[in-house]
Amino acid sequence: MKLSVYARHVGVSYRTAFRWFKSGKIRGRQMETGTILITEPIAEPEFQACALKVAIYTRVSAAENKDNLEGQAKRLQDYCAAKGYPIAMVVKEIGSGVNDTRPKLLKLLNDPSVTLIVVEHKDRLTRFGFHYIEQLLKMQNRRIEVINQAENGKEDLVQDFVSIVTSFCARLYGQRRSKRKTERIIAELTETPPTKVAER
Repeated sequence: MKLSVYARHVGVSYRTAFRWFKSGKIRGRQMETGTILITEPIAEPEFQACALKVAIYTRVSAAENKDNLEGQAKRLQDYCAAKGYPIAMVVKEIGSGVNDTRPKLLKLLNDPSVTLIVVEHKDRLTRFGFHYIEQLLKMQNRRIEVINQAENGKEDLVQDFVSIVTSFCARLYGQRRSKRKTERIIAELTETPPTKVAER
């Protein structure tokens, strides 16, 4: 394909693509007419910058960590700018990483036009089940990009831990009440009904 077409496909300027060609970063040949033909294969076309609708997702567990929320957003915006990603939206949410009913995240996951979600750490998206979300998005030709694979610090781990304990306590005590209720229903259903006196 022509260099200009290649540049559009990968979402860079013609000048940048020309520089890549001259430095040998991409393979191709220059015709006698001056036209440059690129033979470099383009991998994963569904994820190229020209087709991307990028959403940045940031999260903290508590309102007192709001400064970190802004810091996350700034770092992610700088990262996307360096990668040449067009940012369509910046989503900021306050909520526990173990909460699976965060409205802003659910709205983002349900928007099929968002092809790339960029997060700073995996646990900013969710504490558990990251790979399930990743695989489900992959089936829709969408993906998540984590810019820092290292474990996140202790910053709001305590709040998330409290949420986990609270959630399990609620389930435990809820299960006990549910078990008692189920036992009552079974007892009522298995209770022998009074026998009727046969009519003569």
